[in-house]
Amino acid sequence: MSTANRGTLTGVAMGAALAWLGVPTIAQAQGAAPDLARIMGSRPEVEDASLSPDGTKLAYLAPVNGQGSVLMVVDLSREDRPQRAVFKADGEPNRMTSCNWTGNTRLLCSIIASVMVDNRATYATRMVAVDAIGGDAKVIDVRRGGGERLGLALYGGDVIDWNPSDEGHVLMVRDYVPETSIGTRLAQEKEGLGVDLVNTRTLAARTVEQPDLGAIEFISDGYGKVRIKGSRSVRDGYVMEGRRYFYRTPDSKAWVAMSVVDASREGFDPHAVDATANLAYGLKRLDGRMAAYSMALDGSGKETLVFAHPQVDVSGFIRVGRRNRVIGVRYVTDVAQVHYIDPDIAAMTKALSGAVPDLPLIRVVDTSEDERKMLIWAGSDTNPGAYFLFDRDARTLGNLLAARSALDTIPLAKMEPVRYRARDGVEIPGYLTLPPGKASAVGLPAIVMPHGGPSARDEWGFDWLVQFFALRGYAVLQPNFRGSAGYGSDWFQRNGFQSWQTAVGDINDAGHWLVSNGADARRLAIFGWSYGGYAALQSNVMEPELFKAVVAVAPVTDLEKLKADRQGWSDFVQVSRYVGSGPHIKDGSPARNAEAFKAPVLMFHGDIDRNVDVGHARLMDSRLRSAGKSSELHIFEDRDHYLEDSVIRSKMLSTSAGFLEKTLALP
Repeated sequence: MSTANRGTLTGVAMGAALAWLGVPTIAQAQGAAPDLARIMGSRPEVEDASLSPDGTKLAYLAPVNGQGSVLMVVDLSREDRPQRAVFKADGEPNRMTSCNWTGNTRLLCSIIASVMVDNRATYATRMVAVDAIGGDAKVIDVRRGGGERLGLALYGGDVIDWNPSDEGHVLMVRDYVPETSIGTRLAQEKEGLGVDLVNTRTLAARTVEQPDLGAIEFISDGYGKVRIKGSRSVRDGYVMEGRRYFYRTPDSKAWVAMSVVDASREGFDPHAVDATANLAYGLKRLDGRMAAYSMALDGSGKETLVFAHPQVDVSGFIRVGRRNRVIGVRYVTDVAQVHYIDPDIAAMTKALSGAVPDLPLIRVVDTSEDERKMLIWAGSDTNPGAYFLFDRDARTLGNLLAARSALDTIPLAKMEPVRYRARDGVEIPGYLTLPPGKASAVGLPAIVMPHGGPSARDEWGFDWLVQFFALRGYAVLQPNFRGSAGYGSDWFQRNGFQSWQTAVGDINDAGHWLVSNGADARRLAIFGWSYGGYAALQSNVMEPELFKAVVAVAPVTDLEKLKADRQGWSDFVQVSRYVGSGPHIKDGSPARNAEAFKAPVLMFHGDIDRNVDVGHARLMDSRLRSAGKSSELHIFEDRDHYLEDSVIRSKMLSTSAGFLEKTLALP
C-alpha cells in the first residue's frame, strides 16, 4: 500500500477557502506568537466529514466565529482539489453538528439550538437540505397540517436510512404535533413519533410508519424498510423507565414482540439490522457486562453471542457505508479496540495500521456507495487526528485534512494507562499525562481530572483540556472511578450520585496516589466538567485538606435541585429515580456543605445550559460566599453545557491557568 500526499488539503488551503467569509484563521487571530490557551481552546478545524456516494466529493464542517460553522465541499476528482463554502450557520443560536449526503448533489445537515422556553433552557433541532454547489437551502420542518400547533415542536427529526431506492430521499423519524382544527380540515391530529420518506429537494413527504405516542425509536434495514420499533409507556406526560421492542419478519407488516429492556439494561437492546442475514445486532448483559448479540428476525427469536469481553463492556457496533452495515464490535480496555466480524475490513484496517504506524486509533468515517473508497480518520494521544482517502482498488492512502493543524509544530504530552489502589484496596484504572520530557510526577504540580457523566468513562487519545495543563507543567490524572460506565454493573454501582462516597473517594485517592508518587502535595488541584465538576466540588466536602484549588465547569451542586429542574419535562420520573432519595441528597450536595470547604473555588457556566441549570453554579457561589469561602464564578451568556465557542474556551483555559498559578503559588 502506498501513501499518497498529492493534493493534500492543508490548514493554509482551508484558511484561503474561508478568507472570503471574513473568518480569521488561527494564525491570523494569534499573530506570530500564539498562546497555548487560544490554540488548545480553539475548536477543531474539522468537526464532521462525509464522502459522497460516488466517492468524488468530500463535505466537512469548519468552525467560524463563536459557535458558527461553515459547510465546505471539496472536489476530490480534480488533482488540485478545489473547495467551496456552501452553507453557514452562525451559531447564534443555530449550530451545525453534522452534514451527510442524500445523493451526489445534495446534503442534509443537522442543526441544534439552545433556546429558552418558559424561562427554562432546552434544545431545539432541525434538518436543513442544501445543494453541494450551494443554494436551494430548505428546512425540513416537523409534520405540518393546516392548523395551529397545540404543543412545542422542538424535535426536528433524525435520519434512520440514507439510501432508500430514490436518490435524494431519506427515511426520517419525525415528531407529529397535533393541531387545532378551527377553520380548516387540514389540521394534523396525530401525535407521537412516526417515520416519513422525505424528498430532500422538494420536501414532499409520505408517511411510512404511523405516529405512535409511546414510540421512542425506529430502526431501518438500510434498504428503506423499517424493521424494529422501540416504545415506552407514558403516564401523565412522563416517560416511564424500561423499553419494549418489536420487530417485523421480512414479508410482514405486523409487529412481533422482541424484547424488554429494563432500567438496569437487562434484555436484548437492538442497535442495527442486517437485511441480508435477516438478523438484528444488539447489546445484552452477560455476567454483569454488556455483550454483543445477534437475534434472528425470522420469528424464532434465536439469540447468538457475537462477542463479550471478560473485563469491560461492549460499547457499541462499528458500521460502514451508506447502509450502515455492521462490520465490528467496539470495546475499550486501556485503548479502544474493535472485534471485527467482517474479515475483509479487518485485513484492510491492519494494512492501514502499517501505513500510519504513529496513529494507532483508526476509524472508518464514511464510504462511497460501493465501499471501494473510504474516508478514514486516524489519531493518537499526541496527535488530534487527520483524515485520509483510502482507495481500496488502487491501494493508496491520500492525505486530506488535519483536525488541528495549529498543533503540528507543538510537541504534545503522552498519555499512559495507569492503575492505583483505592482506600478499600480496589484497583482503579486511569490515565496519567506528564509534561513533555518528564518521566515521573516527582516535584510537579498536579491535577486530578474526573470525567463527566457519570455514566461515561475516559479513553486513551488526544484531549485538549489535558494537553493544555500538561504543557503548562502539570501532571494530569484522569481516573475511571467506580460509578464510571464501561466496566460492568458492579463497577457502575448505583451511579455516581447515589454512590457518591465511593466515586468521590476513588477520585480523591487519585490525588493521594499522585502525592505518593512524588507530586507536590502543596500544589495539588482538581478540575472537572459537568459530573466531573460536581465531583471536584464534593471532593472538598469529603477531604477539605486534599486539593488546594478547585475548578468546576457546569457543575451539579444540589441533588434535590437536579431533580426539581426536570419537573414538567417528560424525563422527570427517570431523572428522579436516577438521583434517588435519602441521606445522600444532603450529604452528597456540595452546595449544602459549603462550610466544609477550605480550597478556593473557580466555576464556569453557560446561562442556557439544559443539562445542568446555571442556577447550580449560582447557588454554589452564593453558599460559599455566605460561608466566608473563596469563590469566583464566570457566567457565559447565550452558551450551553458544552461551551462550543473558541473564544470562550480559550478564556476559560487562560482564567483557569491564572487561578491555579496564583492559588498554588506557582513560579
